[in-house]
Amino acid sequence: MPGLSAELVQQLYRTPPDRFVAARDAAVAEARRAGDPATARQLARLRRPTVAAWLVNLLAIGRPELVADLVQLADALRVAQRELRGPRLRELSAQRRAVVGALVAEVRKLAAAEPDAPPASRLPLAEVEATLNAAFSDVEVAEQVRAGRLLRAASYAGFGEVPRPQLRLVTDDDEEHEEERPARRPGPQRGRPEAASGTDRAAERAEQAERAAQRAARAERARQRRALDRELAKAQADQERAETELTEATGQERDGVAVLDRLEAELAELERRRAVAEQDLSRGRLARRAAERAVTVARRRAGEVEAALEALAAEEGDADAGGGAAD
Repeated sequence: MPGLSAELVQQLYRTPPDRFVAARDAAVAEARRAGDPATARQLARLRRPTVAAWLVNLLAIGRPELVADLVQLADALRVAQRELRGPRLRELSAQRRAVVGALVAEVRKLAAAEPDAPPASRLPLAEVEATLNAAFSDVEVAEQVRAGRLLRAASYAGFGEVPRPQLRLVTDDDEEHEEERPARRPGPQRGRPEAASGTDRAAERAEQAERAAQRAARAERARQRRALDRELAKAQADQERAETELTEATGQERDGVAVLDRLEAELAELERRRAVAEQDLSRGRLARRAAERAVTVARRRAGEVEAALEALAAEEGDADAGGGAAD
């Protein structure tokens, strides 16, 4: 075997999960018989996918052009999301829903063509759909889907590369200072006649109403700023908490994958040692049986020789007895 080929890997990941380990171990044994230990080690490290991941792999292997369209649309969606292009984003989002629905239907068809696939009623199509949606948001998931080597279903809580909100509170120092200052009440103006005309009083009332309206508007803007400050602080705290949880979950997943990989490598080594021990035991049994047959033959021959010696001794005794009587 010249090396681990993409065709062999695809063949293994097309195999239903309940038969994956047996197929992988057979490929490992074949590589060892062919004198290719490096390929055998690489094959032994391949891990069994879940049923949902296997269905996605079937799609990637059987219909790569459809998965390529999905990845291309995902790239366009991420660009539109980063640039905050609303109409284009809505158009691409509608295409995404249509594409995911078509891909799930195609997965159902591919599974129906597999002789050892679970029945249609037991197919985890919801996990398949969640994985395809995650591929639109996560570049790494999209690459695993396209490679056809997905190990488990993926999910995504949001959609797209959600940019951090670029919020800026526009403040007006003059307005804030003026809001903090008590409103000036118009005082008596020097040189103004005590009896003002009706037109002057109406203008004064209008001016006072306008100033009151301005103060109310400034107070409303200040209230809105305080509300936005509180909302921003809460959103930032939620974001930090979510990022911390994501980091912890990612670390736990990474540790779990490492432990599983190590256990699978140890299992492969134990299986190899078991095969060697079984061969040694078989050779020991054959050697014991051959030795038992040799002992039986030797014992029979020894008995025959002993009987011949006894017969010869008896003849010599008879001969000695006959000679003495003649004398």
